[in-house]
Amino acid sequence: MSDTARATEPRVLIRPDKDTFLAEENPFEAMMERFDHAAKLLNLDPGLYKVLRNPEKQIIVSVPVVRDSGEVEVYTGYRVLYNTSRGPAKGGIRFDLNVTLEEVKALAAWMTWKCALVNIPFGGSKGGVVCDPTAMSMGELERLTRRYTSGIIETLGPDSDVPAPDVNTNERVMAWIMDTYSMHKRHTVTAVVTGKPVEMGGSLGRREATGRGCTFVTREALARLGMALKGARIAVQGFGNVGSITADLLAKEGAVIVAVADKSGGLHNPQGLDVPDLLRWVRERRQLAGYPKADPITGEELLTTDCDVLVPAATENVITRKNAPNIRAKIICEGANGPTTAAADKVLEEKGIFVIPDILANAGGVTVSYFEWVQDRGGYFWDEETVNRRLESIMVKSFHDVVALADKHKVNTRIAAYMLAVGRVAAMHRLRGMYA
Repeated sequence: MSDTARATEPRVLIRPDKDTFLAEENPFEAMMERFDHAAKLLNLDPGLYKVLRNPEKQIIVSVPVVRDSGEVEVYTGYRVLYNTSRGPAKGGIRFDLNVTLEEVKALAAWMTWKCALVNIPFGGSKGGVVCDPTAMSMGELERLTRRYTSGIIETLGPDSDVPAPDVNTNERVMAWIMDTYSMHKRHTVTAVVTGKPVEMGGSLGRREATGRGCTFVTREALARLGMALKGARIAVQGFGNVGSITADLLAKEGAVIVAVADKSGGLHNPQGLDVPDLLRWVRERRQLAGYPKADPITGEELLTTDCDVLVPAATENVITRKNAPNIRAKIICEGANGPTTAAADKVLEEKGIFVIPDILANAGGVTVSYFEWVQDRGGYFWDEETVNRRLESIMVKSFHDVVALADKHKVNTRIAAYMLAVGRVAAMHRLRGMYA
């Protein structure tokens, strides 16, 4: 980082502190508060600071869909390309009623820093459609996906913008996007999306990648604190793809999963939950509620349960200035994007809790998405052992890069992660210069 962190006094004019409530409610401002801190420590040139603080492109499209009833509904879709200096934009697409432009913009920025942090040649993007996919038939979802894809198709492409699954989207949605794009291009383009079915050019190990990445960095964090993974007590908030796979992989390594939770409620057993049995229960009933072999708890109670590692793997802003003082975990591994507010960061640091920040902890997914993109473009596919081995190498190296920078600059791991990521993006801008 010596090429980006200089000994001179900072020249960046950081904005005045925002109201704490605003920072906790607005995901973009919360993320940018961390960016500002890193920018000041890196002494970014004011002009470059302005460039990195603004997204390159923000797209809003109307998505008309003919419902099965014959009625026409018009949905709103977004796609934000935050920064593409290091390579094609990379980022998921979510279908959810709570999608907003500010959220999509924040997630696109997070993807920019995440890709830079694990040093893969992508920029950051994100997309979403404001809708309730649970109230839509499969045919309606397909029509929504294809019309949204056609609305943003000018930005898409293996060399420009590569989507992936996110909240309420999956392999099937990616298959529809790939097919729609390919029909427009008049030839099959597998590398336009990642997270596809393996039969269509998807990568082995992609579905488990985010949870596997969380497992690798949790192991490294425990070792740093002189603790063993075997016997470590883990609480996981969120039992979707990331949370359930993280819990399963950690349990297989000998950790004790003492609590889990999803939207329907939580479960607690200080002696350890039977994760394979829980996975069977959720496959059959689609929720944790009603599981008879553990004590029920709320999601909020899970966050403050007595454990060694807390894995928030659900949604943004669940750890706030209000509940942070009551968290008893020694390590927080952020499986979700933005689960901790900026105001809560200060509390966690004062308590001495070791935080594995989201842009590191959940970077396994985009790393294996990168592997998928590489395999599609090369037309040569790897076995799962190769995928997992290469993922472990990148995640472990990135963890130790962040820790080394935190030790060097005497900052917490989140700020160190942002310094490393922002520094790499800034270095690329310096090398490329300003097009005018």
